[in-house]
Amino acid sequence: MRETGPLPADHPPVAAKKIGVLLVNLGTPDAPDKQAVKRYLKEFLSDKRVVEIPSIIWQPLLRGVILNTRPAKSAEAYSLVWTEDGSPLAFYTRKQAEKLADAIDGVMVDWAMRYGNPSIKSRLDVMKAAGCDRILIAPLYPQYSGATTASVHDAVFDAIAAMRWQPAIRLLPAYHDDPAYIEALANSLERDIAALDFEPDAIVASFHGMPQRTLELGDPYHCHCQKTARLLSDWLGKELVVAFQSRFGRAKWLGPATDEVLESLAGQGKKNVAIFAPGFSSDCLETCEELAIRGKEQFEAGGGEKFAYLPCLNDSDISLAMLEKLIRRELSGWI
Repeated sequence: MRETGPLPADHPPVAAKKIGVLLVNLGTPDAPDKQAVKRYLKEFLSDKRVVEIPSIIWQPLLRGVILNTRPAKSAEAYSLVWTEDGSPLAFYTRKQAEKLADAIDGVMVDWAMRYGNPSIKSRLDVMKAAGCDRILIAPLYPQYSGATTASVHDAVFDAIAAMRWQPAIRLLPAYHDDPAYIEALANSLERDIAALDFEPDAIVASFHGMPQRTLELGDPYHCHCQKTARLLSDWLGKELVVAFQSRFGRAKWLGPATDEVLESLAGQGKKNVAIFAPGFSSDCLETCEELAIRGKEQFEAGGGEKFAYLPCLNDSDISLAMLEKLIRRELSGWI
């Protein structure tokens, strides 16, 4: 057997082996302006997991109409929720990563966005350069969907496909029915509802919408959302009103639609309402603007009186305890 000699003097040093965890969320533009939003939407809406229309039909529509009309309106919405720390989604995802890094010794914890910055590829490159030869990818989507979770998986394996020396990869499964997640949601809801100055007549669980076609093609997302709501209702001892938000385009989407539900509740005698978004791990445009601002307007337009948006788990102690439990479980055998 040939003995291995010393490395050449100009050979890059081999970093000590490390274990990594990469938290991944959906994404956000770099700024609340038209050009940044246009770049973000172009990347997002060009993902074939997100829009399952043949490119020959979709791309001319996207580039010719949507990217010339929608960015200005979306930028205005982003400006309403932007803070001195930037996008709420990026801020909370970064804080989650920082707090998890403090909680789990000996593990490098980083964060990335599926669309926008920091990209999955850029952070995997950094983690590998730092010596991570085993990396757990944690998509922060409790309910699995091809348009979200699977798209993250695609981006991860596209990134490592270009690597000669690939790290071992694990993927955090959907946790829509995990007791740790249900307990975290319940504890957060009970705390926030107790702090209100009114007793809600109804509690609305608003999940992000998906085209009805995805359910018919076998995507488990709708079933995952319904199971989350059922388990949470059982825990709380209160029936939740399930709805789906963020419809886009003319195709039929999962229902009932959140805006229509909010407009109709007062007519059903439910004048005081609280709403929350259990499918989002962090507050973002869809919660801070679509629910907290427009949702309130829709509810009041329908005759509602008192309205409260209850925040996502974000980087709360409740959230971090849940995430740490899920991630430690998936790192079993590595740490």
